[in-house]
Amino acid sequence: MSGYQESLSGASLYRSVLAERGVRSIVLMGVVVRLPDAAVAVILGLHVVATLGLGYGEVGLLIATLAVGKAVGSPWRGRAFDRVGLRRTLLPSVIAAAVIWGLSPWLPFPLLLMAVAMVGLLGLPVFTVIRLALAVLVPVNRRRTAFALDSVSIELSYVIGPALGVFVATQISTEAGLLAIGATNVVVGLALMAMNPPIATIGLAAATTPYEKHGEGGSVTLSPRAERMKFTAPISGVLVITAAAAMVVGGMDVAILAYLNERDAEQETGLVFAVWAFASLVGGICYGALRSGVRPAVLLIGLALFTIPVGFVPGPAWLYLAVVPAGFMGAPLVTATAEAIAASVGEHVRGAAMGWHTAALTAGVAAGALLSGFSIDLGGPWAGFAVVGAIAGLVGLIGLAPTRSSPTSYERKEESSAM
Repeated sequence: MSGYQESLSGASLYRSVLAERGVRSIVLMGVVVRLPDAAVAVILGLHVVATLGLGYGEVGLLIATLAVGKAVGSPWRGRAFDRVGLRRTLLPSVIAAAVIWGLSPWLPFPLLLMAVAMVGLLGLPVFTVIRLALAVLVPVNRRRTAFALDSVSIELSYVIGPALGVFVATQISTEAGLLAIGATNVVVGLALMAMNPPIATIGLAAATTPYEKHGEGGSVTLSPRAERMKFTAPISGVLVITAAAAMVVGGMDVAILAYLNERDAEQETGLVFAVWAFASLVGGICYGALRSGVRPAVLLIGLALFTIPVGFVPGPAWLYLAVVPAGFMGAPLVTATAEAIAASVGEHVRGAAMGWHTAALTAGVAAGALLSGFSIDLGGPWAGFAVVGAIAGLVGLIGLAPTRSSPTSYERKEESSAM
């Protein structure tokens, strides 16, 4: 089966994946359900600086707190998918979004920190849902292309979301922006529950449509005492690289805000984020068309090298160009790490594994936001870019060291069984 992907051109690979039943719907849904995540950092940042009158250290702390909540919550939420199915896992997220985001505009900073920690802990695990569904709907030999499509959908969300967030926060109010985040989370959570995409192949074979209910997303027949995921050296290495890549993203979020605010160009924030996301979208499309993948560590080193100089450009017009090379590396990194994780485990623990992948992403964002925020307060916006880039580069170099075991054993088993 491995030769099948090699025999297709890039365009044919995408057509073959989109032709799989249910894939088009889940990819389009992936764009919509991630809009709140795409807008939340910029809205929270503007709320802290413009409405609460605090500094970028507090911005970094708030974004980091939200990310830490997600990082703590993602693994057990992923395991809940394996044990109780999609709808029962998502219901607490919908309730939490309505209550917590509904109160957040009127909270002082200490209480806002507590609120975002809770909403992070109970937030919608949309990244895990979409990747689990794609792992079920697409054959393993085309999983790279499917995950690349997912990365592209993420970047489309990040083209649209921050611009919408900046518009609402600056033209109406940051309070309205926070309320919009909560309302959107409720709507997309209910939509995912109604759609109920399959997240395991157990029970799927008898389904007449890919979204017909078969035990809450096809997972009800799994034992509630499902086997726990084992952290092998390859899996742990990929998770560290994932966290380092997300650290750069979290750091750049704060650094871009600081860079433009220092030059009285806050109104350009959404457009810069859109350019950055569009570059990542293009990178994801190109990566998904490759016949063979690139080691995540190599991609991380490229991201680091392109990030460090961004803060030294002379003005906002140059910033649009400077974020493009770093952006181009983003979606390929998410794709490569997700593919490696999915290939490293059996289906019975894939929900937990994808939960840990999401946890690594969010923990990295938290670390990056903190490091960048406090570096900016000490040295200026350039330091925010340079610090996270340098650390990511070091992690990438360490990640080039060979490991004894291969992370693709399950991929080979699934591929051979498909033959």
